[in-house]
Amino acid sequence: MKKTVEPQQAITTLKRFLTGKLLQSGMDGYVVGLSGGIDSALSTTLAVEAVGAQKVLAVLMPYKTSSKASVDDALELVNRLGIEHQQVDISPMIDAYYGAIDESNYFRAGNKMARERMSIVFDVAHQKDRLVLGTGNRTEISLGYTTWYGDSACSLNPIGQLYKTEVRMLARELGVPDSIINKAPSADLWQDQTDEAEIGVTYEMIDSLLERIVDEGETSMSALENEGFSSTDISRVLSLVNRNAFKRRLPDVAPLGRAEIPDNIKIQQ
Repeated sequence: MKKTVEPQQAITTLKRFLTGKLLQSGMDGYVVGLSGGIDSALSTTLAVEAVGAQKVLAVLMPYKTSSKASVDDALELVNRLGIEHQQVDISPMIDAYYGAIDESNYFRAGNKMARERMSIVFDVAHQKDRLVLGTGNRTEISLGYTTWYGDSACSLNPIGQLYKTEVRMLARELGVPDSIINKAPSADLWQDQTDEAEIGVTYEMIDSLLERIVDEGETSMSALENEGFSSTDISRVLSLVNRNAFKRRLPDVAPLGRAEIPDNIKIQQ
């Protein structure tokens, strides 16, 4: 099995997906939460390539401790793509709930920020009659490295089958600014937070492991170790994949033997 996608073929497929889904929905365009990170930058760029700049609206939602560089990078992309944008400071909303954020509530506050941002994006989408564009990649989805009903929520996701390393590859292909591509990946949920430091494994290593385990079905620890993966990295990645499986599906519903609700119902005349 081919381990990486072919960039131009993938770009063409994703653009067709975005064009087709928008036409199918009858909505006026896309709204995206633009963080200044590479994932949202790629999703936004793909949407502009697919449906045009006039149909893509970016929403920037910094917290008071958010990186200024990330906001600057997001604004640079907005200007480069020629898209409309809005900026909403979420500090008053978060501070009204927590009062103070410290080491005792970093993770709770980070999740709250992610859900606050997505609630804003969905509200703007409702106001503008648009779809919410997802920005989660396959690596994050596999690990559950996402906030349930936060950044994982969307109307559709163009990059959900791209591993993080493939996101970088397509971003380069589409001319996303180097300042975005080369920065350390971060959800920017608190000061100096980075993804790889929090996970404890590099994205290159994670993606290589996921390709072997998920895409190719390798489940032998000894085989993976013989390929150069450490048992520590294997165990860490697998623990995240298994523990966060609930994030990759809808909530369980207690069964009472009733039929599943169909996606489409047609009444015979």
